[in-house]
Amino acid sequence: MAEAEHSSSSSPRLDGRVAIITGASGGLGRAIAIHLHSLGARVVLNYASSSTQADLLANELNATSTNLSQPQAIAVRADVSDPDQIKLLFDKAEQEFGSGIHILVNSAGVLDPKYPSLGNTTVKDWDTAFNVNTKGSFLCCREAVNRLKRGGGGRIIMISTSIVGGLLPGYASYAASKAAVETMTKIVAKELKGTGITANCVAPGPIATEMFFAGKTEETISRIVDACPLGRLGEPKDITQLVGFLASDAGEWINGQVIRANGGFVIV
Repeated sequence: MAEAEHSSSSSPRLDGRVAIITGASGGLGRAIAIHLHSLGARVVLNYASSSTQADLLANELNATSTNLSQPQAIAVRADVSDPDQIKLLFDKAEQEFGSGIHILVNSAGVLDPKYPSLGNTTVKDWDTAFNVNTKGSFLCCREAVNRLKRGGGGRIIMISTSIVGGLLPGYASYAASKAAVETMTKIVAKELKGTGITANCVAPGPIATEMFFAGKTEETISRIVDACPLGRLGEPKDITQLVGFLASDAGEWINGQVIRANGGFVIV
């Protein structure tokens, strides 16, 4: 009975909690921000350059909020590869919402749309992938480790990729940069023992976003769809609902894991 009572008290709601979502001006990051807001979270929409998109989204989310006394969404510019800007991102979140931060979703990332083989990958393109995908993840995760609220409800969710398991040619720099993030996150989950903060990776497969479609022919897209047992591309909601669950009290027991959400496209 006690176990049943405990499980029924776990809620997927995020009312009043503050969530920072990096890369939130478009694509998957934007969809995650919208979903977490729908669960009651106050959201910080981080962006690197698309201020118009981020500001518009913040305005849309605030317009739908029932609490009109204070904003429920703000847009904050920060380069995830710059430690000073990441510190200011967290500072701004705390100042604007007058609260500690509960959730980090690191969704900022880059993918080389040329899909070069390793032999044809330039040092510049390799460095770009690791600067954003790996260094950016490290800086955001480090700040979160030191600043998320302790004692329950703290969540670090890093967006990786199922390509780490799929090992597709043309993705060497991208997969390598994300594999490092997965390893880092598993170790962080152990290092956070006693804090009540969990750390996990969500590793999507092919999702119908601008990043996915960039540089791909119709033939390539059809081949990818055909390789998925469910016979379709993923949609942002396939990932956002998983992220929402992990961010909630209901997802507390999942910690130190890499969840490959890809419809069976990659099975490892």
